[in-house]
Amino acid sequence: MSENHSLMLQETGQSPEVVATLLQKEKPAFDAIAKLFASGAPSVVTTAARGSSDHAATFFKYLFEITCGVPVASIGPSIASVYGASLHLKGGIHFTVSQSGASPDIIALQEAAKHGGATTIAVVNVTDSALAKQADIVLGLNAGPEKSVAATKSFIASVAALSGVTAAISGKRDLHASLEKLPDALEATNGIDTKAAEDILFEASSLYTAGRGPAFAIALEAALKAKETAGLHAEAFSLAELMHGPMRLVQPGFPIVAFTPDDPAFANNVQALERLRKLGATTVPLSGQPVSGVNLQVPTTGSGLLDPLVSLLVYYRLIESVTRRKGFDPDKPANLLKVTETM
Repeated sequence: MSENHSLMLQETGQSPEVVATLLQKEKPAFDAIAKLFASGAPSVVTTAARGSSDHAATFFKYLFEITCGVPVASIGPSIASVYGASLHLKGGIHFTVSQSGASPDIIALQEAAKHGGATTIAVVNVTDSALAKQADIVLGLNAGPEKSVAATKSFIASVAALSGVTAAISGKRDLHASLEKLPDALEATNGIDTKAAEDILFEASSLYTAGRGPAFAIALEAALKAKETAGLHAEAFSLAELMHGPMRLVQPGFPIVAFTPDDPAFANNVQALERLRKLGATTVPLSGQPVSGVNLQVPTTGSGLLDPLVSLLVYYRLIESVTRRKGFDPDKPANLLKVTETM
C-alpha cells in the first residue's frame, strides 16, 4: 500500500465504472424482477442482510416505499439460523443482500423464506456462492474482487442494483433517467476538496451522522465506516430523531456529518442543522445545494433520492484520508476480517 493509494481508495474510485457495468449487464435481471411484480405484486417485500449490506437494504426500503408504496420489512437472519422460526411469506418476494453470499445465517434465512412461500432474489457480488445458487433470481453486483476489508464499491453497487430494481418495478421515467446519470455523477466527485472536513473529523473523539429517507441509510453506512476504519466513535440518526434525546450530547464543536440531498426533506433538514449549529455543533453537510456549515457540495443525478449515494463516495474518500492521518491502515482495520460468517 502506497501512502496515498490504499486499496480502499482505489476501490472507491472504481465505483463509477462498476455501477455503469451492472446497470447495463443486469438489465435481464431487472426485467425479470419487474415481471415478477407485475404478475402479482406482494403486499410486503422482505429483506435480509448484515453490516454494510443491511444499510443498502435500508436505502432500498426508503426508496421503494417512497416510489412504489409497498412496505419493505427487514427480517433478522437469526430468526431462522438461531431461533429456527418458520416464515409465512406465501406470494412474497424476499431479497438477500450480500457481498460474499457465504454467511450461514443469511443463507438459512433465504431458505426459510423460500420454504415459507416467497420468491427469493440474491443481490450478491459472488454469483457462484451458496446464496446465489439457492436463489430463484440472482442480481449480480459486478463489482469484481474487493480486497480492502472496508466495503466501498460493493456497497455502492448494492445500492445501485436495488435502485435499478425500484426503477424497473415503478416504471418511473425520472428515476430511470437519474439512475442513468449516476455513473457520471459519481465520477464527477473526483477532486472535491475535503480538507476542512478532514480537519474536523481528525480532531473529533465522537460524532453523529444524519440524514432522512434514503439519506438516513447512507448516514448508517457513514457511521460504520468511521468506526471500522478510523476507530472513531460515530452514531447515525434520522435528523428528525436527532432533534430529540440525542441533542443532549451536542456541545460546542461537536461534529455532525449530514447527508442533505435536494429532496422533499431538504427544508426541514436545513432547519434542523441550523438549530444544531446554534447549540454549537460543527455541521458538515453533503448536498447538491449550498448549506451552511463546512459544506461539501456534490454533483447531482437530478434526483434527491439517489444523490446521497453520490455524497457517500465523497465521504468514503474523506474518512479514508482521516484514517491514514490517524496512522491506521484503512485496508486492515483492527479485529476485522473481510468475510464474516455468522449464525
